[in-house]
Amino acid sequence: MESPAAETIDPRGYLVATADQAEARPASAVSGGVGLAGLGGVIAWIAVSRWFGMDGPYAALVNLLCCAVPMVAWSLGVDKVHRRASTGIDWGAVRPARATRDVSVTKIAGLWATWAGIGLIYATGRFYWEGNFAFAMWCFGYAAPVLFVVSVPYVLWLDRYLIEPKDGAWHFGAWLMGRAGVEAAAIHAHLRSWGVKAFFLAFMLAIVRPGFAEFIRADTALLRHDPVALAQWLITFMFTIDVAFATVGYVLTMRPLDAHIRSATPYAAGWTAALMCYPPFILMDAGGPLDYHPGTAEWTYWFAGHPLVLAAWGAVLVGLTGIYAWATVAFGLRFSNLTNRGILTHGPYAQSRHPAYLAKNLFWWLSTIPVLTLESTTDAVRATLLLGVVSGVYYWRAKTEERHLGMDPDYRAYSDWIERHGMVPRMSRAIRGQKLASS
Repeated sequence: MESPAAETIDPRGYLVATADQAEARPASAVSGGVGLAGLGGVIAWIAVSRWFGMDGPYAALVNLLCCAVPMVAWSLGVDKVHRRASTGIDWGAVRPARATRDVSVTKIAGLWATWAGIGLIYATGRFYWEGNFAFAMWCFGYAAPVLFVVSVPYVLWLDRYLIEPKDGAWHFGAWLMGRAGVEAAAIHAHLRSWGVKAFFLAFMLAIVRPGFAEFIRADTALLRHDPVALAQWLITFMFTIDVAFATVGYVLTMRPLDAHIRSATPYAAGWTAALMCYPPFILMDAGGPLDYHPGTAEWTYWFAGHPLVLAAWGAVLVGLTGIYAWATVAFGLRFSNLTNRGILTHGPYAQSRHPAYLAKNLFWWLSTIPVLTLESTTDAVRATLLLGVVSGVYYWRAKTEERHLGMDPDYRAYSDWIERHGMVPRMSRAIRGQKLASS
């Protein structure tokens, strides 16, 4: 609802700012300090890696640690996230170990069965053992035994403090054991959450190593004299940051960090819109039905021989990639597709509900320039239409996410606020000439 106290309407019916527009932005589930702490760790390790030329897989994995550890330290030491009610933990009401042991054993059985099912999917899908995904499987191969062992003391310890220890893992384990009191909805929510984590964590680990290595190996000798090389180097840097934060986010879905998955979208449309943007289901890849690249050339081709234009265009692309990376950094420990892990209202999310999608799509349009063609006018029209469809897919993703997150009253409050105060919604209204009186 629009608040008369926070805005006014001019005689034409347009929204205008007033001196009374002091409505506070809803609190963010993540503080800005978390992302800055992780960013500092990533930059420090990248500097060390470039200095010593460490571009291998172990250096890429250490980069994840250097991203995660400062964020965990900030979250626990400064933000005290472990004391939030949203964790579902009451540290002052510890139960005796014997009181929760049976619940914990059932939960562990549910977790182990879930992981075994995920492992079976990985083992069956040949796709996961080829190309960059082989690195993800290598990581899982070493991590799995540790995870199975550590899960036992972790669950036994945490269940003593949980207000409601019978979560989705318990319901799944109880169902497998034929016990009473099982709720199908809890099992479905559990499997959706782990489905998100299994699918996207494998993808993120698959791209951790090549992106990190590309940035570390880059020859910087030409950067002072070649605006294209400088722009591409900085763009790679932004994506290296983005991948590090996203990977850490999928790993650290833990209640003591208040970074657990509150819910994964129950809507098939949300899953469909997201999965078609990632392998092996991706539609925009080379040869895919939404591949808009045939007949096009990159911006570097069209502006070759015009160094000032190249520098300006490259700066815009770097800026868009920076916004994209900033949107991921803002999540801190909580980045994840298709889930609600707490509502963000700070950083770029103070100006747009979907800054990453907006920046990514603008980047594609400006870097590809599909209206220009190397072949026929038909190819230019085809490329433009296909890229328009790709942008439409991301618009669809945004709407399905809003539908899911709209189940949370915190998101509804944020959405109402940003509709009034966010720069992007206000610019959109101005461009469309939208009148509030007719809305």
